[in-house]
Amino acid sequence: MPKTGLVGGIALLVAAVTGCGAVAASPDVGDPLPSEPTMIDYVDPSQVYGLNVRTVAAGDAADPHVYASYPSIDDPSGLNDAPGLNDRLQRTVKEQLARFWRDASRDSELPHREFNIDWQFTAASDEVIGVRLRIGESVGTAWSESRTTLWYDRRDRRVLDSSGLLKDRAALEELASLVRERLTGLRPRVNPRAIKADPRFFDSLGFNPRGDLVVEFDDHQVGAASLGRVAVAVPASDVEHLLSAAGARARRAAVGEAAGATGTRNPELWKEFIAEAGVPKPPAASSQTGSVDCAKAKCVALTYDDGPGPDTGRLLDILGRSHARATFFSLGTSASARPELLKRMMREGHLVGNHTWSHRDLTALPDIKVTDQINRAQYALTHTVGQVPGLIRPPYGAADDRIASIAGELGLAVVRWSTDTGDIRGTDPKAIADKAVAGARPGAIILMHDVHAPTVDATPEILRRLREKGYTFVTVPELYGSRGMTSGRTYTSGDSENPGSSEDRGGGSVTLQRPPTP
Repeated sequence: MPKTGLVGGIALLVAAVTGCGAVAASPDVGDPLPSEPTMIDYVDPSQVYGLNVRTVAAGDAADPHVYASYPSIDDPSGLNDAPGLNDRLQRTVKEQLARFWRDASRDSELPHREFNIDWQFTAASDEVIGVRLRIGESVGTAWSESRTTLWYDRRDRRVLDSSGLLKDRAALEELASLVRERLTGLRPRVNPRAIKADPRFFDSLGFNPRGDLVVEFDDHQVGAASLGRVAVAVPASDVEHLLSAAGARARRAAVGEAAGATGTRNPELWKEFIAEAGVPKPPAASSQTGSVDCAKAKCVALTYDDGPGPDTGRLLDILGRSHARATFFSLGTSASARPELLKRMMREGHLVGNHTWSHRDLTALPDIKVTDQINRAQYALTHTVGQVPGLIRPPYGAADDRIASIAGELGLAVVRWSTDTGDIRGTDPKAIADKAVAGARPGAIILMHDVHAPTVDATPEILRRLREKGYTFVTVPELYGSRGMTSGRTYTSGDSENPGSSEDRGGGSVTLQRPPTP
């Protein structure tokens, strides 16, 4: 958990170790209120009907490293559809990404340029949906984060910036004064005088389970980025009269009072959750392991990263019709949103591996954050599929001896690839299929992405052409047969001449042609 300092309802999360800033606390069964007042109790995304996760990515070995994800609520019945919110989220991501590309192009010689967006639901009910985006970036060696929370008022069918939760300009000015008062006395670490009655300072507002208003600041707004997340909890009694009608609905949704509110604050649910978490889980394995001897058959492993996404179900249909199995390296954020797809993967003989929580370049993180990125995803995946993943594919294929060592301590083998189809950079299914087929050989590990629709379109052709060449499609561990895979070792292919070792550094090089768009 983050290191926390409390001063009158203020939290300075210094050197936070979590991948997404504020994290929902795990309260005692009898007391669902987190002890830290600025912690927001995020909604379980799997409880939001019609949810899909949209992604934007730019290559696997490229610099800059770009990955952004955001939710999209696509209820075909229209009863819970939120097109305005979907459009606004996509536009926000596009704008942030365009700004990053401009900055990165000006500083193209600086090392380690990375851009990342992840998200959480701050509330979800029949009345209101709240979506918090955390935007992180580095151009050079410094990592900084900004946060913005958008609210969708389902009653009025409109999207609100966080400042829209307040009645008017006078309410914004009073809130700014309240926040300055609570920050006073923390100098020189923070500067309360920097706060203005400007919506840009109040673009990430939420509520803790008690109904207090939580105000989050971007890095550099009121203090150095090294402070981590700076947030203030203003008591509900002090802000209730400042809220607009939409703001009052948002508060009810966040504390679970609204009709149709979702969340995990029910003590009985917590009892079940804790009890289930304590049950030992078996190692993850394909339900069809042992049906193919890759020492005799021509085996190839198709692997898909970053999902599950909107097209993952269609991909599973395609693989099922061809009786082919694959390995899915799933993100913790996306897996939490679509757990039913991971369960289906395992039922149908596929294998689920770890792709970290939010797709950060692990080589740019300190050990404690690397561990957190892996462990959070590992917990989400294990809880969903009932088995413990034994494989990890680091985002961008970025893994060195340090990352392999940490993975080994966590019981994971590192998997890269022998063939990069370049699918994340291309939109032509035939070109993707051509690269997959050209790179196939016995024991090949082929890199693709199930969040990319052209990849799913290419899969039937890949299966047909490789099967005509005599290939059998298996999960990654099946390539190694009785040799097995060893935690902490890095594998790029399963052929007998290259069994994989900590010295393997395979992976395709990437040249970015143009900035991607959502």
